[in-house]
Amino acid sequence: MTTNGTDSFRRPFPALTRAQRYHFDVFGYVVVENTLTPDETSAVLDALQNLKREFEATGDPTGTTIRNCRVSGYSPTNMHFAHVLEADPAILAYVTNPRLVGMAEEVVGGVVRLSESEAIINSRDPDTYADPEPKYNFHFGTRPPHGTYTGNGLFHSNFVKTLTNLTELGPDDGGTVVIAGSHKIALPMEDIVACAYEDRSLIHQVVAPAGSTVLFAESLIHATGQIRSDRERTIIITGYTPPMFKADNGQEPSPEFLADQPEHTRDYLVGREQWGWTPRFRSLREEQG
Repeated sequence: MTTNGTDSFRRPFPALTRAQRYHFDVFGYVVVENTLTPDETSAVLDALQNLKREFEATGDPTGTTIRNCRVSGYSPTNMHFAHVLEADPAILAYVTNPRLVGMAEEVVGGVVRLSESEAIINSRDPDTYADPEPKYNFHFGTRPPHGTYTGNGLFHSNFVKTLTNLTELGPDDGGTVVIAGSHKIALPMEDIVACAYEDRSLIHQVVAPAGSTVLFAESLIHATGQIRSDRERTIIITGYTPPMFKADNGQEPSPEFLADQPEHTRDYLVGREQWGWTPRFRSLREEQG
């Protein structure tokens, strides 16, 4: 097995099977089931539920900061956390999970830095009609050709995310929806979305057991799915970029938090290599590390 990093932060390379990597290249995403153990899944889920209760107890969730975490969106059926990195040790363990970081490095094409850490707890809005053909709040973080490139014949993106569902996602549980293949199509988003609504087989929805991860390029047009069940959905999201990039606004770790981290973790959390970054590309013939 080949790895990136020190012995204390060994990331597998390649981190995806050949079939997973091919699926990613074709569709712009891949669902990797059971990336977390049941104990790891429960630990992160408990940490986020505790964080939710802490924010709600303040009476002003969007006007409060707790361990440098903020609530960027709030309603009775939705809480969106920004910068969860420093909120709980179980969350830090997730964000620094070597397998997940390795998956991101394979798609970015080299060593990565953390660009954002977020989470969402949401449920069905009882006042919202369950549309059998819903419209979605589609969006993206970068687009081809500026945010994507090819190395060794495979697709790469300079902005990648892992999204792990900490609760079961069935067809009615609001899993992330994506427009398959849109990660490579350099056309206006509204044109691509119109095509997807005309042929809804182009819209793929994540269905996966708790503790599974969808890895996707931010050039992929995506959105939150429609929740039709009575089950709460909890996900944690991590963004990655090459190490010479800046973190998203308000997502840089605090100096006090960094002071307690080992050197190899600090490098990953803030980036170090600047423009001396060396790309690393796999071949589709290579087996998973």
